[in-house]
Amino acid sequence: MAVANARMPTGPPGRLLVGNLPEFAEDVLGFFTRTARTYGDFVPLRLGPWRAVLLSHPALLEQVLVGENRAYIKHAWFWRHVRGIFGEGLLTSEGDFWLRQRRLAQPAFHRDRIAGYGRVMVDFTEQMLADWRQGETRDVHPAMMHLTMRIVTKVLFDAELREDVEQIDRAFDAALDEVAVRFRRPFRIPDWVPTPGNRRFRNAVAVLDRHVYDIIREHAAESEHGSDLLALLMQARDEDGRAMSEKQLRDESITLFLAGHETTALTLSWTWHLLGTHPHVETKLHEELDSVLGGRAPSIEDLPALRYAEWIIMEAMRLFPPAHTIGRQAIRDVEIGGHAVPKDTTIFMSPWVLHRDPRFWDEPDAFRPDRWANDLERRLPRFAYVPFGGGPRICIGNRFALTESVLILATIARAWRMRPTGPPPSPYPTITLRPEGGVTMRLERRATH
Repeated sequence: MAVANARMPTGPPGRLLVGNLPEFAEDVLGFFTRTARTYGDFVPLRLGPWRAVLLSHPALLEQVLVGENRAYIKHAWFWRHVRGIFGEGLLTSEGDFWLRQRRLAQPAFHRDRIAGYGRVMVDFTEQMLADWRQGETRDVHPAMMHLTMRIVTKVLFDAELREDVEQIDRAFDAALDEVAVRFRRPFRIPDWVPTPGNRRFRNAVAVLDRHVYDIIREHAAESEHGSDLLALLMQARDEDGRAMSEKQLRDESITLFLAGHETTALTLSWTWHLLGTHPHVETKLHEELDSVLGGRAPSIEDLPALRYAEWIIMEAMRLFPPAHTIGRQAIRDVEIGGHAVPKDTTIFMSPWVLHRDPRFWDEPDAFRPDRWANDLERRLPRFAYVPFGGGPRICIGNRFALTESVLILATIARAWRMRPTGPPPSPYPTITLRPEGGVTMRLERRATH
């Protein structure tokens, strides 16, 4: 058995009191990339008073996320900033409570159930397209957010949102903007302190709460006979026969409600940007859609034939992974890659860095959907491609998100092409990787065959 090296490798020099926090706060994606390329796969960091390490090799991710996953919890320094939104839902809970909730939610994401969601995904997309006009300019990012929010509300909670979508979007954006500020702050200001940012955050959470509690209360009368996720959670009983409290239902509902639409919307927003700047890829996609669909709308049965569409989505998630950073915190002294890591150290693992590592990817910064041919994903080192995380806490909705992304892409691209009209969006890392500045495109109708 190898003996852990008590001496830490060299990391980037930091300032006296705040360490590496200024670089981290200014540009976390650039900082992680420079750090990994300069100092290697295991790099110690200091973020104010917190010890941290950055891991940038698939084998090290596998050790943390799978091999010794019980030695870590979700990154407490990270998640404390968003607990006001997600409470004790699947994203933030730990231990036996998390495992129980995960098991309760899992049936809603079974392959057969997702197949039943396909019609809703396509129908709602076609409803959105009915409002599109030839030659108009749109920011497609909010359009994707609205669409996926309606879909997730219908398929997971058997409810529909139309008039409330923009209000919910604004509240979510306001909450995430404040979270981004908190990440860059070297100290914590409790939520109850009446700063302008905290007031905006609390007001945003209150708006989200009101809508989610309305869904829960309206759903209660039908819960005994429903089969959607919210009904299953309402029907669930613990070993003492007790149902979930309204607060527990709220936490799980808002987690799946918000996380369930954000990943797909972001993936599609970045996809439209990439297709608009790579017309040869768009042309090849249109050829596949014309061949497979012949002018009709796609269905879940078409997915095996829409291989290039799927590669486009996978490549978009490689270049712009919605979850740009994975965090854990050691709950005891551990050893990672032969190095001793003290208890309470924060562990950072960045899909943004891994997905652009030239050791694993040819032309890593290029948008090349064809790279996924010949089962590339099977040939890659495990954990070199982690858009949904990995291990027991891999995203519960990964199959849902991929299915939804391909069906929406096919439904829109069979009838429309888009051309960028504004400056390219900049990656803006909050909880997720958002396109700052939006994705402004000119819509051009295609002739369907």
